[in-house]
Amino acid sequence: MEGNADGNPLVGVDLAGWFEANGRDLPWRRTRDPWAILVAEAMLQQTQVARVTERWPRFLRRFPTPSICAAAPVGDVIDEWAGLGYNRRAVALHRAATAVVERHDGHVPEGLADLLALPGVGPYTARAVRVFALELDDAVVDTNVARILARVGGRSLRPAPVQALADGAVPRGRGWLWNQALLDVGAGWCTARAPRCADGCPVAAAGRCAWWAAGRPEPDPAVGSARVSGGQSRFDGSDRQGRGRLVDALRRGPVPVAELPFIMGWPDDATRAERVAATVVTDGLARRRGETLTLGG
Repeated sequence: MEGNADGNPLVGVDLAGWFEANGRDLPWRRTRDPWAILVAEAMLQQTQVARVTERWPRFLRRFPTPSICAAAPVGDVIDEWAGLGYNRRAVALHRAATAVVERHDGHVPEGLADLLALPGVGPYTARAVRVFALELDDAVVDTNVARILARVGGRSLRPAPVQALADGAVPRGRGWLWNQALLDVGAGWCTARAPRCADGCPVAAAGRCAWWAAGRPEPDPAVGSARVSGGQSRFDGSDRQGRGRLVDALRRGPVPVAELPFIMGWPDDATRAERVAATVVTDGLARRRGETLTLGG
C-alpha cells in the first residue's frame, strides 16, 4: 500500500461511477447543515441505518438547532432518543449543543480541533461534519472504511497509519463523494462476514485489493486491524440491558428505588440493580432524589 507513488492506496478505483449507480439515498446526504449532520452521525453510532432514517427527521423537528437543543432539559433529549440505543449518546449530544452555544455562538465549528473538543465528538464524527457538511477533503474512517484499507493492503494495520492512508486516498475536491462511496462499499460489499468481492466491488474490480487477489486467505487481515470493531458483547442479561430497561421506565415517569430490581430484570439481585442504576445517574441519564429516580441529569 505504501508503495504507491501518489500515496493513494486506492488509485484507479472508480468510486464516482460506482457511487452514481450504487450509492444509497439517505436523507442526511441531502443536507449540508452541520448540526443536522452531527445529529445523524451521533445516531448512526451502532444503530441501524433504517432506524436512523426514521428517527433523524423527527429529532430535528423537535431540536432543529444547537441552541434549541441546549435550551431543552437533557431529559427531553433522552426521551426523544427512545429506540436508538446507547442513551449516553443523547446526553453527549445535549452537552455538545451546549458547548456549541457557549463557545461558538450557536454555530457548529468548522475547525477539526474545535469539533474534537465538543463532548462526545471523536475523530470520525469530527471529520464527518467537515466532509459531509462543509465538503472538505478530510477522510472519515469508521469500521467499514478501516476494513477496506486492511484488505486493500492484505495485512492488519496499526492505529497510526490508518488515518494517514485514508487521507492520502481522497482526491482533491471530491471529499464528499469519495467518502460517501467508501462508506457504502464497506457497508454493502466489503462486509465483515460475507464480502461481495466478485459481485460489483469497485475496489476488487480495479485490482486494488491484495486480499482478494490472494484468494481471500485466512486470517482476514481486517480482523483485529485498527479501527475495525470486534463485535459487541452479549446483550441478553447484561448490565446494558438493565440500563436500557431503567431508562425506558424513566421515560414513562419517576422510578422508586425499591422497584429497580423488577424494572431492570433482576428481581432477586437488588445489589446489582442499585449498582447499575448508579452508573445511569453518573452518566447523566437520571437524577436520584431520596428514594426516587427521574429522567435526566
